[in-house]
Amino acid sequence: MSDMTTQTAADPFEPGGLRRHRKPRQHGTGMRRALVLALAVPVASVALSGPSAFAAGKDMAATAKTATLDADDQQMVTNLETRVVDTRLGSNVSGVVLDAESDATLWDHNGATALMPASNVKLATATGALTILGPDHRFTTNVVYGDGTLTLVGGGDRTLTTADLAELAKTAVAGLKAAGLTSVKVAVDDSLFPAPSLANGWNTGYYPDSVAPVRALVVDGNGVDDTSLDAGQAFARQLAANGVTVDGTVTRATASAHDVPVARHTSAPLSAIVHTMLKQSDNNIAETLLRMTALGAGRAATFEDGTAVVRQVLNERYGVSLTGFEMYDGSGLSRADRIPAATLAEILELLTQDRYTQTLGSILDGLPVSGEAGSTLGPEWGRFDDVNSKCAVGKVHAKTGTLTGAIALSGLTQGKDGKWKVFSFIENGSTANASDIKDAMDGLAATVNGCWA
Repeated sequence: MSDMTTQTAADPFEPGGLRRHRKPRQHGTGMRRALVLALAVPVASVALSGPSAFAAGKDMAATAKTATLDADDQQMVTNLETRVVDTRLGSNVSGVVLDAESDATLWDHNGATALMPASNVKLATATGALTILGPDHRFTTNVVYGDGTLTLVGGGDRTLTTADLAELAKTAVAGLKAAGLTSVKVAVDDSLFPAPSLANGWNTGYYPDSVAPVRALVVDGNGVDDTSLDAGQAFARQLAANGVTVDGTVTRATASAHDVPVARHTSAPLSAIVHTMLKQSDNNIAETLLRMTALGAGRAATFEDGTAVVRQVLNERYGVSLTGFEMYDGSGLSRADRIPAATLAEILELLTQDRYTQTLGSILDGLPVSGEAGSTLGPEWGRFDDVNSKCAVGKVHAKTGTLTGAIALSGLTQGKDGKWKVFSFIENGSTANASDIKDAMDGLAATVNGCWA
């Protein structure tokens, strides 16, 4: 299954530490990333009709650069060559390490081989969503009234809570009572997202627990087959608690253009939602963001259009190579997904550039930190806790990925020479215990950091 947990700690990031041409500054209380003015503004609601949609951006298809290794990097490479053949990782392993400042490749082991990346797909999903919608974008859930029916209209907010529904109900009830109404029918409108609700490559065991069928309306992140009706029923209970009789059962309907708006809830900004998605590796948020990204680009809210927009963003806006890139969902649960480690490293390398900070900064902030409780690299998941990797606690910022037969770890760390490195490691098909594979992966990250010499 995909890696998921609950966030309980903030991401302490060093001011400017991962920004190109900026020297990291140490602080005694930990690391916090300073706001750096970007040289490019977010692309909001862009219709991706052709290459001209992204007129400005990184030079396209830059030629890969190979670094001249200093003594520390040479030792890192020597150690990686030895440790990547660890039997726990199996024989189908790929890995790449880049120098964050120069973009040069320091180490490459089958880096162009496209493997199942698991939740590392979320790095691509987040990049697409933030670029198209913008980090300040908010999702809206509406309540409208017409012909004796209150309709809860889903707007793609995967963070909607019971408390939010209670506020919507309170506002709606006030309007009903002002109009002399004491009973109402309740319907839900989730027509924003068309079928299918399940992606190519999802095993039946994945839903509804690891990921729910994708709909535009959900409450409390409930893992149920029909999240829309579930939310509508919760809304009906709130109405009843406020003294309004709900007539009959909750139904599915499409709101009319003539219906009267009576209540509205807006989500936290997309930047905060992306932060949560990455820290917790939330599959459901990822799938909703993929759909909303497609809509923001003027396309249908489907898996196909969502992944097509992400591909176009990566290649045309940022110049990321898509050779071997196959993406069928937003979460990485699809067993048909394939992404080379080199491509994931390219995506992460964008985060080291000042010009993309305004747009993509929440990805950097959202990366789990080694040993950070409440993230997917926390001790509760057995990460960075063995004799070889525990030296890197607090030093690695990376996205995890875990499926049966596929484990990945891609992120950034400061090397022994003080320079920031971008890395990506993926293994497919190892028969070792998952915890042992993760220990080996953490050891590779600790090798890049240089603390495991």
